[in-house]
Amino acid sequence: GKAHAVAYSSVGTVFDTALRPVLEMVCTTTVDGAAETARAFGFSRSTANWRELVNDPAVEAVVIASPQETHHDIATASFALGKPVFCEKPLGASLEDGRSMVAAAADAGVANMVGFNYIRTPASRLACDIIASSEIGDVTYFRGEHTEDFLANPDTPGSWRTSGRANGTMGDLAPHIVNGALALVGPIESLIADIETVHGERPGPGGPVAVTNDDHGQFLCRFESGAMGHLHFSRVATGRKMGYAYEVFGTRGALRFDQEDQNSLWLYKGQGTPGREGFTRILTGPDHPDYRAFCQGPGHGTGYQDQIIIEARDFLKSIETGEPVWPQFCDGLEVSEIIAAAWKSSEEKRWISVTDIRE
Repeated sequence: GKAHAVAYSSVGTVFDTALRPVLEMVCTTTVDGAAETARAFGFSRSTANWRELVNDPAVEAVVIASPQETHHDIATASFALGKPVFCEKPLGASLEDGRSMVAAAADAGVANMVGFNYIRTPASRLACDIIASSEIGDVTYFRGEHTEDFLANPDTPGSWRTSGRANGTMGDLAPHIVNGALALVGPIESLIADIETVHGERPGPGGPVAVTNDDHGQFLCRFESGAMGHLHFSRVATGRKMGYAYEVFGTRGALRFDQEDQNSLWLYKGQGTPGREGFTRILTGPDHPDYRAFCQGPGHGTGYQDQIIIEARDFLKSIETGEPVWPQFCDGLEVSEIIAAAWKSSEEKRWISVTDIRE
Protein backbone atom coordinates (compact mmCIF):
# COMPACT_ATOMS: atom_id res chain seq x y z
CA GLY A 1 0.00 0.00 0.00
CA LYS A 2 2.83 2.42 0.72
CA ALA A 3 4.10 2.34 -2.86
CA HIS A 4 0.65 3.30 -4.13
CA ALA A 5 0.28 6.06 -1.54
CA VAL A 6 3.60 7.52 -2.62
CA ALA A 7 2.63 7.17 -6.29
CA TYR A 8 -0.68 9.00 -6.00
CA SER A 9 0.91 11.69 -3.87
CA SER A 10 3.55 12.41 -6.51
CA VAL A 11 2.06 11.44 -9.88
CA GLY A 12 0.70 14.94 -10.52
CA THR A 13 4.11 16.50 -9.96
CA VAL A 14 5.95 13.93 -12.08
CA PHE A 15 3.57 13.80 -15.05
CA ASP A 16 1.52 17.01 -14.66
CA THR A 17 -1.70 14.96 -14.76
CA ALA A 18 -5.03 16.66 -15.32
CA LEU A 19 -6.48 14.73 -12.38
CA ARG A 20 -4.78 15.31 -9.02
CA PRO A 21 -5.72 12.50 -6.63
CA VAL A 22 -6.45 12.96 -2.92
CA LEU A 23 -5.63 10.20 -0.42
CA GLU A 24 -9.08 10.05 1.15
CA MET A 25 -9.25 6.74 3.04
CA VAL A 26 -7.12 3.66 3.70
CA CYS A 27 -8.19 0.26 5.00
CA THR A 28 -6.10 -2.34 6.84
CA THR A 29 -7.06 -5.30 9.01
CA THR A 30 -7.24 -3.47 12.37
CA VAL A 31 -8.57 -0.11 13.48
CA ASP A 32 -5.31 0.89 15.15
CA GLY A 33 -3.22 -0.31 12.22
CA ALA A 34 -5.38 1.58 9.76
CA ALA A 35 -5.12 4.76 11.80
CA GLU A 36 -1.34 4.48 11.97
CA THR A 37 -1.13 3.77 8.24
CA ALA A 38 -3.28 6.82 7.49
CA ARG A 39 -1.00 8.99 9.62
CA ALA A 40 2.19 7.63 8.07
CA PHE A 41 1.01 7.62 4.45
CA GLY A 42 -0.99 10.85 4.46
CA PHE A 43 -4.59 9.61 4.18
CA SER A 44 -7.37 11.78 5.57
CA ARG A 45 -9.25 8.88 7.16
CA SER A 46 -8.98 5.17 7.91
CA THR A 47 -11.07 2.07 8.51
CA ALA A 48 -10.69 -1.64 9.19
CA ASN A 49 -13.76 -2.43 7.06
CA TRP A 50 -13.22 -2.34 3.31
CA ARG A 51 -16.96 -2.06 2.69
CA GLU A 52 -16.97 1.24 4.57
CA LEU A 53 -14.24 2.51 2.27
CA VAL A 54 -15.91 1.33 -0.93
CA ASN A 55 -19.31 2.74 0.03
CA ASP A 56 -18.01 6.14 1.14
CA PRO A 57 -19.17 8.80 -1.37
CA ALA A 58 -15.91 10.73 -0.98
CA VAL A 59 -13.97 7.74 -2.31
CA GLU A 60 -14.20 8.06 -6.09
CA ALA A 61 -11.69 5.38 -7.15
CA VAL A 62 -10.32 2.28 -5.42
CA VAL A 63 -6.80 0.79 -5.39
CA ILE A 64 -6.68 -2.83 -4.22
CA ALA A 65 -3.32 -3.85 -2.75
CA SER A 66 -4.45 -6.63 -0.43
CA PRO A 67 -4.08 -10.45 -0.48
CA GLN A 68 -5.45 -12.23 -3.55
CA GLU A 69 -8.47 -13.77 -1.86
CA THR A 70 -9.88 -10.29 -1.13
CA HIS A 71 -9.61 -8.91 -4.67
CA HIS A 72 -12.88 -10.23 -6.10
CA ASP A 73 -15.29 -8.93 -3.48
CA ILE A 74 -13.69 -5.48 -3.21
CA ALA A 75 -13.53 -5.02 -6.98
CA THR A 76 -17.07 -6.18 -7.74
CA ALA A 77 -18.52 -4.05 -4.92
CA SER A 78 -16.66 -1.02 -6.27
CA PHE A 79 -17.83 -1.64 -9.82
CA ALA A 80 -21.42 -1.99 -8.61
CA LEU A 81 -21.15 1.62 -7.42
CA GLY A 82 -19.57 2.78 -10.68
CA LYS A 83 -16.13 3.35 -9.17
CA PRO A 84 -12.92 2.80 -11.17
CA VAL A 85 -10.64 0.08 -9.81
CA PHE A 86 -6.92 -0.54 -9.94
CA CYS A 87 -6.15 -4.05 -8.67
CA GLU A 88 -2.75 -5.52 -7.95
CA LYS A 89 -1.96 -8.80 -9.66
CA PRO A 90 -3.12 -11.49 -9.80
CA LEU A 91 -6.61 -10.50 -10.82
CA GLY A 92 -8.25 -12.84 -8.30
CA ALA A 93 -7.61 -15.91 -6.18
CA SER A 94 -8.97 -18.20 -8.91
CA LEU A 95 -9.88 -18.26 -12.58
CA GLU A 96 -13.53 -18.02 -11.58
CA ASP A 97 -12.78 -14.87 -9.58
CA GLY A 98 -11.07 -13.35 -12.58
CA ARG A 99 -13.93 -14.07 -14.95
CA SER A 100 -16.42 -12.56 -12.55
CA MET A 101 -14.26 -9.46 -12.10
CA VAL A 102 -13.89 -8.95 -15.85
CA ALA A 103 -17.67 -9.23 -16.30
CA ALA A 104 -18.27 -6.73 -13.49
CA ALA A 105 -15.78 -4.30 -15.03
CA ALA A 106 -17.46 -4.59 -18.42
CA ASP A 107 -20.92 -4.05 -16.92
CA ALA A 108 -19.74 -0.97 -15.02
CA GLY A 109 -18.02 0.55 -18.04
CA VAL A 110 -15.45 2.36 -15.87
CA ALA A 111 -11.67 2.49 -15.82
CA ASN A 112 -9.98 -0.71 -14.65
CA MET A 113 -6.34 -1.76 -14.53
CA VAL A 114 -4.21 -4.60 -13.17
CA GLY A 115 -0.84 -3.89 -11.55
CA PHE A 116 1.94 -5.52 -13.55
CA ASN A 117 4.59 -2.95 -12.70
CA TYR A 118 7.83 -4.67 -13.75
CA ILE A 119 7.09 -4.50 -17.48
CA ARG A 120 6.75 -0.72 -17.05
CA THR A 121 10.46 0.07 -16.72
CA PRO A 122 11.82 2.31 -19.50
CA ALA A 123 14.17 -0.54 -20.50
CA SER A 124 11.35 -3.07 -20.90
CA ARG A 125 9.16 -0.56 -22.75
CA LEU A 126 12.11 0.01 -25.06
CA ALA A 127 12.38 -3.76 -25.54
CA CYS A 128 8.71 -3.87 -26.54
CA ASP A 129 9.31 -1.08 -29.08
CA ILE A 130 12.38 -2.82 -30.54
CA ILE A 131 10.48 -6.09 -30.98
CA ALA A 132 7.37 -4.39 -32.40
CA SER A 133 9.47 -2.56 -35.01
CA SER A 134 11.09 -5.87 -36.11
CA GLU A 135 14.53 -4.47 -35.27
CA ILE A 136 15.66 -7.95 -34.20
CA GLY A 137 13.58 -9.67 -36.88
CA ASP A 138 10.98 -12.32 -36.14
CA VAL A 139 11.07 -13.63 -32.58
CA THR A 140 12.03 -17.29 -32.49
CA TYR A 141 12.56 -17.95 -28.77
CA PHE A 142 11.77 -16.35 -25.40
CA ARG A 143 13.27 -17.30 -22.05
CA GLY A 144 11.86 -15.59 -18.98
CA GLU A 145 12.03 -15.94 -15.22
CA HIS A 146 10.78 -14.36 -12.04
CA THR A 147 13.02 -15.76 -9.34
CA GLU A 148 13.57 -14.60 -5.76
CA ASP A 149 14.91 -16.23 -2.60
CA PHE A 150 12.74 -14.85 0.21
CA LEU A 151 11.70 -18.42 1.13
CA ALA A 152 14.89 -20.25 0.14
CA ASN A 153 15.79 -20.86 3.79
CA PRO A 154 13.70 -23.81 5.08
CA ASP A 155 13.88 -22.30 8.60
CA THR A 156 11.92 -19.22 7.54
CA PRO A 157 8.59 -19.49 9.41
CA GLY A 158 5.38 -20.28 7.62
CA SER A 159 3.01 -17.39 6.92
CA TRP A 160 0.05 -16.48 4.74
CA ARG A 161 2.45 -16.72 1.81
CA THR A 162 2.89 -20.46 2.41
CA SER A 163 -0.83 -21.20 2.73
CA GLY A 164 -3.33 -21.59 -0.11
CA ARG A 165 -2.70 -22.01 -3.81
CA ALA A 166 -3.39 -18.36 -4.65
CA ASN A 167 -0.48 -17.24 -2.45
CA GLY A 168 2.12 -19.64 -3.88
CA THR A 169 4.71 -18.83 -6.49
CA MET A 170 2.32 -19.47 -9.38
CA GLY A 171 -0.10 -16.95 -7.88
CA ASP A 172 2.47 -14.44 -6.65
CA LEU A 173 5.55 -14.27 -8.89
CA ALA A 174 4.59 -16.14 -12.06
CA PRO A 175 1.93 -13.63 -13.21
CA HIS A 176 4.55 -10.88 -13.60
CA ILE A 177 6.77 -12.65 -16.12
CA VAL A 178 3.79 -14.29 -17.87
CA ASN A 179 2.46 -10.77 -18.41
CA GLY A 180 5.92 -9.74 -19.59
CA ALA A 181 6.05 -12.59 -22.09
CA LEU A 182 2.65 -11.61 -23.47
CA ALA A 183 3.71 -7.97 -23.78
CA LEU A 184 6.96 -8.81 -25.52
CA VAL A 185 6.06 -11.80 -27.72
CA GLY A 186 2.28 -12.07 -27.79
CA PRO A 187 -0.34 -14.69 -26.87
CA ILE A 188 0.67 -18.16 -25.67
CA GLU A 189 -0.96 -21.02 -27.57
CA SER A 190 0.02 -24.09 -25.52
CA LEU A 191 2.31 -25.21 -22.71
CA ILE A 192 3.57 -28.07 -20.58
CA ALA A 193 4.36 -27.31 -16.94
CA ASP A 194 5.94 -28.78 -13.82
CA ILE A 195 5.17 -27.22 -10.41
CA GLU A 196 6.63 -28.27 -7.08
CA THR A 197 6.74 -27.58 -3.33
CA VAL A 198 10.39 -27.78 -2.22
CA HIS A 199 9.93 -27.30 1.54
CA GLY A 200 6.83 -29.17 2.69
CA GLU A 201 7.00 -27.89 6.28
CA ARG A 202 8.11 -24.68 7.95
CA PRO A 203 8.45 -23.59 11.57
CA GLY A 204 5.24 -22.36 13.20
CA PRO A 205 4.27 -20.96 16.62
CA GLY A 206 3.47 -24.43 18.00
CA GLY A 207 5.80 -26.54 15.89
CA PRO A 208 6.10 -27.43 12.18
CA VAL A 209 3.29 -26.27 9.90
CA ALA A 210 2.46 -27.69 6.47
CA VAL A 211 3.18 -25.63 3.36
CA THR A 212 0.08 -25.88 1.18
CA ASN A 213 1.28 -24.16 -1.96
CA ASP A 214 4.11 -24.22 -4.48
CA ASP A 215 7.71 -22.99 -4.19
CA HIS A 216 8.73 -23.08 -7.83
CA GLY A 217 7.56 -24.05 -11.29
CA GLN A 218 8.36 -23.88 -14.97
CA PHE A 219 6.81 -24.40 -18.35
CA LEU A 220 7.75 -24.83 -21.97
CA CYS A 221 5.39 -23.04 -24.31
CA ARG A 222 4.59 -22.25 -27.91
CA PHE A 223 3.43 -18.72 -28.72
CA GLU A 224 0.72 -18.08 -31.31
CA SER A 225 3.38 -16.42 -33.46
CA GLY A 226 5.21 -19.76 -33.66
CA ALA A 227 8.02 -18.74 -31.29
CA MET A 228 9.13 -21.21 -28.61
CA GLY A 229 9.47 -20.28 -24.95
CA HIS A 230 10.51 -21.33 -21.48
CA LEU A 231 9.39 -19.59 -18.26
CA HIS A 232 10.66 -20.28 -14.73
CA PHE A 233 9.28 -19.01 -11.42
CA SER A 234 10.71 -19.46 -7.91
CA ARG A 235 10.67 -18.04 -4.38
CA VAL A 236 13.47 -20.44 -3.36
CA ALA A 237 16.07 -19.43 -5.98
CA THR A 238 19.02 -18.97 -3.62
CA GLY A 239 20.85 -15.72 -4.30
CA ARG A 240 18.21 -14.18 -6.54
CA LYS A 241 16.66 -11.00 -5.10
CA MET A 242 14.70 -9.55 -8.03
CA GLY A 243 15.19 -12.06 -10.83
CA TYR A 244 12.64 -10.69 -13.28
CA ALA A 245 14.70 -11.41 -16.37
CA TYR A 246 14.29 -12.40 -19.99
CA GLU A 247 16.10 -13.11 -23.24
CA VAL A 248 14.45 -12.69 -26.62
CA PHE A 249 16.05 -14.17 -29.74
CA GLY A 250 15.08 -13.03 -33.22
CA THR A 251 16.13 -13.80 -36.77
CA ARG A 252 18.30 -10.63 -36.92
CA GLY A 253 19.23 -9.95 -33.31
CA ALA A 254 18.49 -10.50 -29.63
CA LEU A 255 17.64 -8.72 -26.36
CA ARG A 256 18.57 -9.43 -22.76
CA PHE A 257 17.22 -7.80 -19.57
CA ASP A 258 17.54 -8.37 -15.81
CA GLN A 259 15.52 -6.39 -13.25
CA GLU A 260 18.46 -6.44 -10.84
CA ASP A 261 20.05 -4.06 -13.36
CA GLN A 262 16.79 -2.47 -14.45
CA ASN A 263 18.27 0.59 -16.15
CA SER A 264 20.14 -1.47 -18.75
CA LEU A 265 18.93 -3.27 -21.85
CA TRP A 266 21.36 -5.45 -23.79
CA LEU A 267 20.87 -5.46 -27.57
CA TYR A 268 22.59 -7.67 -30.15
CA LYS A 269 22.37 -6.94 -33.86
CA GLY A 270 23.69 -9.60 -36.18
CA GLN A 271 25.48 -7.33 -38.64
CA GLY A 272 28.66 -6.39 -36.84
CA THR A 273 32.21 -6.60 -38.13
CA PRO A 274 33.69 -10.07 -37.59
CA GLY A 275 35.61 -10.05 -34.35
CA ARG A 276 33.64 -7.05 -33.06
CA GLU A 277 30.23 -8.64 -32.68
CA GLY A 278 28.47 -8.79 -29.31
CA PHE A 279 25.74 -7.39 -27.11
CA THR A 280 25.63 -3.61 -26.62
CA ARG A 281 24.54 -2.26 -23.24
CA ILE A 282 21.96 0.51 -23.61
CA LEU A 283 21.67 2.70 -20.52
CA THR A 284 18.19 4.17 -20.27
CA GLY A 285 17.79 7.92 -20.55
CA PRO A 286 15.42 10.73 -21.60
CA ASP A 287 15.02 9.31 -25.12
CA HIS A 288 13.40 6.16 -23.74
CA PRO A 289 9.74 5.62 -22.72
CA ASP A 290 8.60 7.42 -19.54
CA TYR A 291 12.15 8.23 -18.38
CA ARG A 292 12.30 12.00 -18.97
CA ALA A 293 9.52 12.77 -16.48
CA PHE A 294 11.71 11.42 -13.68
CA CYS A 295 15.20 12.51 -14.70
CA GLN A 296 16.96 14.57 -17.38
CA GLY A 297 20.25 12.67 -17.18
CA PRO A 298 20.96 9.49 -19.16
CA GLY A 299 22.21 6.63 -17.02
CA HIS A 300 20.98 8.14 -13.75
CA GLY A 301 18.19 5.59 -13.67
CA THR A 302 14.67 4.99 -12.43
CA GLY A 303 13.54 2.60 -9.68
CA TYR A 304 10.74 0.43 -8.36
CA GLN A 305 8.66 3.32 -7.05
CA ASP A 306 8.75 5.01 -10.44
CA GLN A 307 7.08 1.97 -12.02
CA ILE A 308 4.12 2.43 -9.66
CA ILE A 309 3.95 6.15 -10.50
CA ILE A 310 3.78 5.28 -14.22
CA GLU A 311 0.87 2.93 -13.49
CA ALA A 312 -0.88 5.68 -11.50
CA ARG A 313 -0.47 8.06 -14.46
CA ASP A 314 -2.13 5.57 -16.77
CA PHE A 315 -4.98 4.79 -14.39
CA LEU A 316 -5.74 8.49 -13.94
CA LYS A 317 -5.62 8.99 -17.70
CA SER A 318 -8.16 6.22 -18.19
CA ILE A 319 -10.46 7.76 -15.58
CA GLU A 320 -10.10 11.18 -17.20
CA THR A 321 -10.67 10.14 -20.82
CA GLY A 322 -12.82 7.04 -20.45
CA GLU A 323 -10.40 5.24 -22.78
CA PRO A 324 -9.00 1.83 -21.81
CA VAL A 325 -5.34 1.64 -20.78
CA TRP A 326 -3.29 -1.59 -20.84
CA PRO A 327 -3.32 -3.80 -18.85
CA GLN A 328 -7.05 -3.95 -18.14
CA PHE A 329 -8.85 -6.64 -16.15
CA CYS A 330 -9.31 -8.64 -19.37
CA ASP A 331 -5.53 -8.66 -19.80
CA GLY A 332 -5.15 -9.86 -16.22
CA LEU A 333 -7.60 -12.65 -16.98
CA GLU A 334 -5.42 -13.79 -19.89
CA VAL A 335 -2.55 -14.20 -17.42
CA SER A 336 -4.82 -16.11 -15.03
CA GLU A 337 -5.84 -18.45 -17.84
CA ILE A 338 -2.22 -19.28 -18.55
CA ILE A 339 -1.55 -19.92 -14.85
CA ALA A 340 -4.61 -22.21 -14.77
CA ALA A 341 -3.34 -24.03 -17.87
CA ALA A 342 0.04 -24.51 -16.16
CA TRP A 343 -1.59 -26.06 -13.10
CA LYS A 344 -3.70 -28.37 -15.26
CA SER A 345 -0.64 -29.39 -17.26
CA SER A 346 1.44 -30.09 -14.14
CA GLU A 347 -1.34 -32.18 -12.62
CA GLU A 348 -2.10 -34.14 -15.82
CA LYS A 349 1.51 -34.34 -17.07
CA ARG A 350 0.70 -33.27 -20.63
CA TRP A 351 0.63 -30.34 -23.04
CA ILE A 352 -2.39 -28.06 -22.59
CA SER A 353 -3.91 -25.68 -25.13
CA VAL A 354 -4.71 -22.35 -23.48
CA THR A 355 -7.92 -22.10 -25.51
CA ASP A 356 -9.19 -25.19 -23.68
CA ILE A 357 -9.08 -23.21 -20.42
CA ARG A 358 -11.22 -20.37 -21.74
CA GLU A 359 -14.98 -20.46 -21.48
